[in-house]
Amino acid sequence: MNERQEEARFRRRAVKVDDAMEMVIAAAVPGRRETVPLWEAGGRRLAESAAATTDWPPFARAGLDGFAVRSADTALASPGSPAMLRVVDAVAAGEIASADVAPGTAVRIMTGGAVPPGADAVVMLEQTADARLDGQAAVRVKSAARPGQNVAPRGEEFRRGSVFAGPGELLRPGHVALLGTFGYAAVPVYARPRVAVLATGAELLPVEAPLAPGRIRDSNSAMVAALIMQSGGVPVMLGRVPDEPEAAARAVADALARCDMLITTGGVSVGDYDVMATLLRGLGPVEAAAEGEAQQLQPQSRLSPQLPPDSRLLFNKAAMRPGAPTSAAVVSGRLLLALSGNPGACFVGFELFARPAIARLQGASPEQARPKQATAKLVGGFAKGSPHERFVRARLYAENGVLYADPLAFGKSSMLASIPSADGLIRLKPGASGAAEGEIVDVILL
Repeated sequence: MNERQEEARFRRRAVKVDDAMEMVIAAAVPGRRETVPLWEAGGRRLAESAAATTDWPPFARAGLDGFAVRSADTALASPGSPAMLRVVDAVAAGEIASADVAPGTAVRIMTGGAVPPGADAVVMLEQTADARLDGQAAVRVKSAARPGQNVAPRGEEFRRGSVFAGPGELLRPGHVALLGTFGYAAVPVYARPRVAVLATGAELLPVEAPLAPGRIRDSNSAMVAALIMQSGGVPVMLGRVPDEPEAAARAVADALARCDMLITTGGVSVGDYDVMATLLRGLGPVEAAAEGEAQQLQPQSRLSPQLPPDSRLLFNKAAMRPGAPTSAAVVSGRLLLALSGNPGACFVGFELFARPAIARLQGASPEQARPKQATAKLVGGFAKGSPHERFVRARLYAENGVLYADPLAFGKSSMLASIPSADGLIRLKPGASGAAEGEIVDVILL
C-alpha cells in the first residue's frame, strides 16, 4: 500500500446518520414491476393506480332484510295503525324484481338485493307483519319510512373512474377486497427486490463446518438473509469472497448484474485486509483531509481495483456507534451497502440503511421507507458516552400508557446475545455521557 493510500485509509469523513439514510433511500429507486394474482397481492405495493371500473354499488341496494316500499305509502304508519301494502314480488340478492313498486304495493327484499324501481325505502322485517288483502299476500308496516332509509344508492361509495389506490400503496386486505370488487384478477405491483448477500473475511467458516483455531462460523449472512425476507426482499446468497480486492471487484460486479441490490458484511474498517474498504476507497473524492486542507480527487485505478466507470461513493463512514465504518456506493445504477462484520453493528446497520432501501425498492415513498420512531422513558440509564450518535439495542414495553426502553445487556458491536430480544434501538445523542434513568429518548421501532 503506497503512502497516499495509507493516509487515505484513516481519513474517512463521518456522515451523520440521517444524512446517510437519505443518500441510501435516494439511491434505491423503485424499478422492476410484475403482475401477480389477486390473492397474492396482499402486503405488496401497487405499481399503478387502481380505479373503480363501475359505480359502487352498481345499483340501489337493500341494506337489510325487509320490504321495499314507497315512503309516501307509510307516512302515517304506526304500531296502532299500520299501513297495509300488497306484496307483488320477492327479491333475493342477485335477482331483479319482476314488478315495479306501484302505489299501495311492496316487494319482499333480502340484504344486498336490488331495490326495484318505484321504491325509495326499505322497511326492516322486524317492523312489519304478514297479512292478507283481498285474498292476496300483504304486509302491515308499523312505522313510517324515510326516503332513502336502508337503501345504499348507486355510486354511494365510488364513482366509475375514481382512484382508490395509487402507486406505492401498501395493499392491505381491504384493498384486495376492492380490487376483487372491480375485477382486478391480476394486480401490477413492484417486484420483491433480489438482494445479494456477500460475506468477506478469511476467518469465516461455513455454518456447517466444525470450529477451528482463530476461525468463526459465518452467522451474519444468514441473519442478513432473514432480515431481507422480513423486509419483503428475496435474498440471493453468494457465500464468501476472498480478502483480495480484484476478486471482490469481480464479485460485486457479478452480484449487481444479477440483483437489484448488494449487501456485504465485513471488510469495511481500516485493517490491512479490509477488502471492501480498499475497493470503495477509490470512488469519488478521497476521504476528508485534515481540517483546513482541500480535498483532492484521485483516479480510481490508483487506489483500488476498477469498478464500472459510473460507480460513485455515497459515504464510507457514518457518525454512529456501533457500525461507524458502514459504507454505501452506487455501482452501475444499483445500491451497494457494505455493513460491518461485527454482528451487533451489522444488525444496526441493516435496520438504519438496508431496510429503508429495500422498502424503497418495493415502491414505498421516501417518507414511508424511513424507520418508524417514537419517544420512550429510559429504564436504568446508559452511562457510556460517544463522540457520535449511539444506537443501543433495547426491549420496549408499555405501562399505563407510557412507553419504556430498557437497554439490553451484551450490547457491544461484536456481541450477538441481545439481538434476538431487541425490538427497538435507543438513539443517544453524541456527548461525554449517555443518558440518565427516566430521561425521554428517541427510539427506532424494529
